[in-house]
This record gives sequence, structure tokens and C-alpha cells, in this order.
Amino acid sequence: MTGNEHEIVIVGGGPAGLTAGIYAARDRRDTLLIEKSAIGGLIAMAEHVENYPGFPGGVSGMELGEKMYQQATGFGLKSSFGEVTAVRPGQKGQYVKTTEGDFIARAIIIAGGSEVARLGIPGEAELAGRGVSYCATCDAAFFNDVPVVVVGGGNVAITDALHLTRFASRVFVIHRRDQLRADRILQEKAFAEPKIEFVWSHIPEAIEGQDMVKAIRIRSVKNQQPSLLEVGGVFIAAGYQPNTAYLKGVVTLDAAGYIVVNERLETSVPGIFAAGDIRSNSLRQVVAAAGDGAVAAVNAVKYLDK
Repeated sequence: MTGNEHEIVIVGGGPAGLTAGIYAARDRRDTLLIEKSAIGGLIAMAEHVENYPGFPGGVSGMELGEKMYQQATGFGLKSSFGEVTAVRPGQKGQYVKTTEGDFIARAIIIAGGSEVARLGIPGEAELAGRGVSYCATCDAAFFNDVPVVVVGGGNVAITDALHLTRFASRVFVIHRRDQLRADRILQEKAFAEPKIEFVWSHIPEAIEGQDMVKAIRIRSVKNQQPSLLEVGGVFIAAGYQPNTAYLKGVVTLDAAGYIVVNERLETSVPGIFAAGDIRSNSLRQVVAAAGDGAVAAVNAVKYLDK
């Protein structure tokens, strides 16, 4: 094989991709992992992961991702940093086009995960980095003694809200429903935290400010009554969208853009597998993503051996 040809190419360096790398490299397969930003994927932004087996005291997401990466590269996994922009099945294998060069693989495991969903409201893009944030772990310290808003009601939103209480003077949680989707243990912590105030059954409509965030306009979903919250920061944790734009027309996607797979994590194209948060019906938990990575790698090796 030439320098740009590999038996297996893994797209994405999160828990699914790294675990796939461990299994494929242990099987002595020429395996390349391509990651566009940070090793560990979204989990690298998690300050504390307490539900991954083997870490009774919890572990930071960054440390967990780094340990997985060290383990995979210890078995011989190669890595390259760049964004995958196209995948094309061909006679010689699967063609992978990236911002840093092109590769050919006999099998591909797509584990590119998902990214934070944008609200798409006025002021969001204009004030990004100037009070609008998508990572509380990264940016909380910039909001010392000022009131902030968290938009969302799932695990990420409530984890962010709890983390922000260490810095902000007050944390408003805006949720379109009248109850949270977060795990019960997180809900209990949040309800017991005096700095957190819940704004139920409301949606954000606009973020206001010139150079920095000054306020957020919200509206009740029950009576359409508008209101204004004066805050210095808006943390958006309103869900995720899969990184599959470059795969439209290549593999079958569901209505939300996630990759459709079978029980062997095979896509609609032979030789292309998908694992982790990017696939349809994923549990979207680190431990499940790691399991997906193992399943995809084992079946990719079987595909190569046919």
C-alpha cells in the first residue's frame, strides 16, 4: 500500500472512533484515524464523567479521551488531523477526501459524532464568543459574578448549569417543556442548587447586545407572552445534529440526518460502517459509543477477510 492507502480508515476521534482504532490496530490492520479538531470528540469538553465503568471517582472527558488515544496508538493506530469533506465508493475501495489530503481505504468506519445544534435566532451568530457560548466547561470562568442563561433541559444543559453556579451570580435554565429530560440524579442536584432558577415552558427568540450579550428575549409556549432576561451570557445546550452533510447521497440517512445501520453497524454501502452518536438510534453515551466502536471494527475486519 502507498502512504495514502490503508486497510481501514476511521473518521472521528471520539470514544467510538478510538475504540474502533484499538480493536482494528490490535488485529494488526493498517488503520488510520482522521480527526478534525480535538481527540476525544465532544466528551473532551466534559469536566467530569462519572458513569464510565472503571472510574469510580469519575474522570475528566479530556483525560478519558487521551487514555483511549494512547492505548490505540500503542497498538499501532495512525492518526491524521483534517476534516473529511467527501466519501466516495470506488473499485479499489472507498475514497476519503479531507482538507489535508485524500486517502483510499478498503473499509471505512464513520464515527464523526455530532455537533451542538444552533438555535438560529437573531443575535446568536453575531454574539458568538462575546457572551454566547456552546461550552460551559470552556467558558464559565469568563462569567464570574454575572447572571447567565442555559438553554436546554437534557444532561448537557443541566451539567452546564451546575458547573456555571461556581462562577455566575445566577443561572437561569430556559426549557421549552415543563419538566427536564436530564437524568434524575442531575435533576436532584439542580433542584437543590439555590443559584439555579428554572424558566419552564419558554423558548428563546433573540439575544440582545452590541459588543457583548446584555439580555435574551424569551416567549411562553403556553400563552405567547414575551419577556426579557438581563444576563451577561447565554450557554446553548439545546441538542445535537449529526456531522453527516458530506454523506448525503452516499449512504442512507434517517429523517434527522443520522446514518442508518444494521445490527453489524453496516451502512447501505458495503465496506462502510458507522458507530457512535452519528448512527441512527444511538444511546449517545460514552460507554455505548465505545461498544459501537468495537462492533464496527470487528465487522470491518470480517469484511476485509471475505
